[in-house]
Amino acid sequence: MLDFITLSASNSSPTVISVIYSVLLSYLLSVVVAYTYIKTFQGLSYSRSFVQTIILCSIVVACAMQAIGDNVARGLGMMGALSLIRFRSNLKEPRDMIFIFAGLAIGIANGVYSYTVAIAGTLGFSMAAFALFYSPFGSDSIFDGILRFSIPTDRVSAKSIEDLLKTKCKRFNLINLREVAQGNSMHCSYQIKLNKKCSYSDLLIDIKGIETVRNVNFLLQESTVEV
Repeated sequence: MLDFITLSASNSSPTVISVIYSVLLSYLLSVVVAYTYIKTFQGLSYSRSFVQTIILCSIVVACAMQAIGDNVARGLGMMGALSLIRFRSNLKEPRDMIFIFAGLAIGIANGVYSYTVAIAGTLGFSMAAFALFYSPFGSDSIFDGILRFSIPTDRVSAKSIEDLLKTKCKRFNLINLREVAQGNSMHCSYQIKLNKKCSYSDLLIDIKGIETVRNVNFLLQESTVEV
């Protein structure tokens, strides 16, 4: 069994065993973080290279921290070298950025031989990610989707639509209104939040039941949709 006292060598003169142990532990812990990302991923554009980046960046940072050690000059040199690199990858989700930071944190902790911090931080981060994934926390949205339709330019049709939305929706908000067909019709767009007892199909059936309504379209405003 490896002696943690031996592994926790001085940053200025790390032993071969401590270097190997730091790299291996960075790999194993970052694999745990990457596995957590895979199992809790909710988007549409899954990227295998991003998952591998989480693991590789942890190993690279661990090596960099061991190379710098307590030497200030090395640290400044590393900053100068990194300033020449331009990272142009755009992360669509803030959650993806957090997983990258998790991989970096694991590499930093192992690079300075804080193995307990690295292990405890990885386990805590993964458990929190799974807990948030399976819990309804943050899932409630202000609006469920966007309802679009066309109606004639008369007060009766507009009143019928508003009365129906007041009955079926918890809240609704007109976001777009424009004239079409040379001013004979209006194209309306509403953000709506349905009542708990009302379903999407019920709302669409009731709206299509109004004879003057045309071109009914409903777009779900899900958090997993990426444009």
